[in-house]
Amino acid sequence: MQEFDVVIIGGGPIGIACGLEAKKQGLSYIILEKGPIVNSLFNYPMNMQFFSSSEKLEIDDIPFISKEAKPKRNEALEYYRRIVTSHQLNIHLFEKVTKVEKQGDYFQVVSEKDDYQAKNVVVATGFYDLPNTMKVPGENLPKVSHYYNDPHFYASQKLAVIGASNSAIDAALECWRKGAEVTLIIRGPEVGQRVKYWVRPDIINRIEEGSIKAYYNSTVKEITPHDITINTDDGEVTLENDFVLALTGYMPNFEFLEKLGIELSEDEKRLPTYDPETMETNVDGLFLAGVICGGMETHKWFIENSRIHAPIIMNTIKHKMQLVDKE
Repeated sequence: MQEFDVVIIGGGPIGIACGLEAKKQGLSYIILEKGPIVNSLFNYPMNMQFFSSSEKLEIDDIPFISKEAKPKRNEALEYYRRIVTSHQLNIHLFEKVTKVEKQGDYFQVVSEKDDYQAKNVVVATGFYDLPNTMKVPGENLPKVSHYYNDPHFYASQKLAVIGASNSAIDAALECWRKGAEVTLIIRGPEVGQRVKYWVRPDIINRIEEGSIKAYYNSTVKEITPHDITINTDDGEVTLENDFVLALTGYMPNFEFLEKLGIELSEDEKRLPTYDPETMETNVDGLFLAGVICGGMETHKWFIENSRIHAPIIMNTIKHKMQLVDKE
């Protein structure tokens, strides 16, 4: 069994930042990522543009040069991939962690390919893997997806987009511009206030001119192979429909966190317990990094404000190891 000072679960931007910092501190480490490098970013929509500027997406003060002030997905993939390869980070890809168990002073980390032993574990798994489901009849039909990639797929189709956040609005606009007949179904009274400031006027104008139909204060009741029924302020409405993009947000893997022994708040936020001064959870030697710290408040943590987690964690681990060595 391979032994490390720290096992980092998740090879996204913050997991990579943790690996860089561990290497800088002289700690033995390994990053375990269940997919490709920055798996979540890889699964973002093909044409996605970040809300943050490139300098706010930088890790370890490594310059991120992009064509525009706000980079796009392909530029981010290039940036983080080059960091991994040029710094020769110890990262194992397509290796999903299935179990983490603490035995005495060590964690036993089991993946689909190997077993590891570590004094410390960092969980930097993000929240993009588990969609918030609507729990309505027909949600599991092949025409329904909780992820969006390329607008070309929906050209000349009747498309319902569920949601009012950046992902839903971007998809609605892109698909409409590629020839889809788009209907937006929004639970609240308006387009989300956190939608990118240069995109929000665009979608509002498209709705007002009638290019995109929007139902506010509305929820989905049922989806069938050929239509979708929604509850609106004016009663039930049934629309002809070919495809549904249910872009209703995502959540962390709370079951995984609970199996690790991490305590979660009992309210709807489900905030994990950790010390913000060290990022250590209620389990000694187990740390959280990145957006997973926000529980269901997935809009609170981003790359730009969680980059600092990497040095905080690795400094804490280094300090604890030095104290042990002195004893």
